[in-house]
Amino acid sequence: MSLSIRNQLPGTVTAITPGEAMATVKVRLDGGQDLTAAITSEAVEELGLAEGSAVRALVKSTEISLATGSVDGLSIRNRLPGTVTDIATGGAMASVKVSVDGGDLTSAITKDAVTDLGLGAGTAVIALIKSTEVSLATM
Repeated sequence: MSLSIRNQLPGTVTAITPGEAMATVKVRLDGGQDLTAAITSEAVEELGLAEGSAVRALVKSTEISLATGSVDGLSIRNRLPGTVTDIATGGAMASVKVSVDGGDLTSAITKDAVTDLGLGAGTAVIALIKSTEVSLATM
């Protein structure tokens, strides 16, 4: 199966916290970072997820925000440090490639945000991803 989701990071399930309708699944990415996905309990069951399961974390580029420094007071669980490797800008939007341990991410943000943050190749950033925006696929 081919997907249009550019961000696909391999990892291993390290913990599952079940709930009535939703569950949180902690994943240790191959680069060593931890990522949390909030998915339905039904999906956990259908995918056969358990500690040790190999998965791919999938995140649309429009769901990745970037920060140039530490951010306090946010409910966003997933914060992956990385470095900007490339930026392609259009009239209103930009595609920012970020290298993180174990892979690369693409973030779609406004051109104004690129300017306001002073982003360029080599800029240190933190990729911010809400746990509800992380999908999991079994490998």
